Amino acid sequence: MATDQILRFADQFAAMGTESRLRIMQLLLSAHPDGMVVGEIQEALDISGSTLSHHLDKLKNEELVVVERIGTFLRYRANVETLQELLAFLYAECCTRNRAIKPRDIVQICK
Repeated sequence: MATDQILRFADQFAAMGTESRLRIMQLLLSAHPDGMVVGEIQEALDISGSTLSHHLDKLKNEELVVVERIGTFLRYRANVETLQELLAFLYAECCTRNRAIKPRDIVQICK
């Protein structure tokens, strides 16, 4: 795997490396595919507007969330394609080369 791709994954993991951002990602995944507007996220997680904006910007910059303007609202969605790439990166070697985890075990975890 190319070094720049490894660095990209490292940056994405770092972006999720706070409790608040992990909670945001979990919340957005629970609302998939519709996503949530900022006010809904703020209410659900009890985060101030400026702090939430900072967290969402960080997640957006790392392509972990996508944002869509709908009138005066911003709707955020988890970027499932990016998350699938991260999971594939994590599990590629353990499922193919050394078989540390069986692929069906990963599927069972996700159900």
